[in-house]
Amino acid sequence: MGKVVLITGGSSGIGKAMGNYLHNKGFIVYGTSRNPKNIASVFPLLTLDVRNLTSVNELIKIVVEKSGRIDVLINNAGVGITGPIEETPIEEIKSNFETNFFGPISIIKAVLPQMRKQNSGLIINITSIAGYMGLPYRGIYSASKGALELITESLRMEVKQFGIQITNIAPGDFATNIASGRYHSPLIDNSPYKKSYQNTLKMIDKQVDSGLDPNIMAQAVYEIIQNPNPKIHYKVGFFIQKFSIILKRILPDKVYEKMLMNHYKL
Repeated sequence: MGKVVLITGGSSGIGKAMGNYLHNKGFIVYGTSRNPKNIASVFPLLTLDVRNLTSVNELIKIVVEKSGRIDVLINNAGVGITGPIEETPIEEIKSNFETNFFGPISIIKAVLPQMRKQNSGLIINITSIAGYMGLPYRGIYSASKGALELITESLRMEVKQFGIQITNIAPGDFATNIASGRYHSPLIDNSPYKKSYQNTLKMIDKQVDSGLDPNIMAQAVYEIIQNPNPKIHYKVGFFIQKFSIILKRILPDKVYEKMLMNHYKL
């Protein structure tokens, strides 16, 4: 029997691509969606709201009852958010963290007892290259993904004694429908940020539209699952996006900041 893989957010985009790829490789794949009815999928889609602990616990229970184990958890469900931090409602900031940060933690907490019982398991957190740097008008998204990157480092050390491995994959821009589900702080006519925010928003959407094929992420995930000793961090994206992380490490802070501001024409 193939390994049992649970993917959150498996109804579209990167999640669906990963699910299809792993299904075709012989894995037993379960995906999730808040509303899985009437969504065509080659692998089962189960109901999950990552913000609801009852929903999270029920999901893990169902998968274990169906397959007897969970070998790989891929925390893929996430949402985007853009806007000037000053003008972004605090409720929307909290909501983003509920999905992008607290949601994955809840699922990890729910799956760890089963993996510990198995004395094996792999957890893959899908973060973002944006989580390695504070980006203008994407600060909340950067912060939520950066927090998930860091907590993975802590969790790895805590659970290694149980035969459980955890890793991050930080994607760059991929051609998905993430923009349609992203929260945008509204463009306010008399806002001091209006012009620069509007220009940045157009640039962000253009980058997504011209992004990489999600199947590239699917192949990267497959290779990580096959690796008996995965790294702590992986980056998958255009060369310039991955290189920007290296530049942040080696350049003085203000030089790097100036580079970003020039890129976004701020």
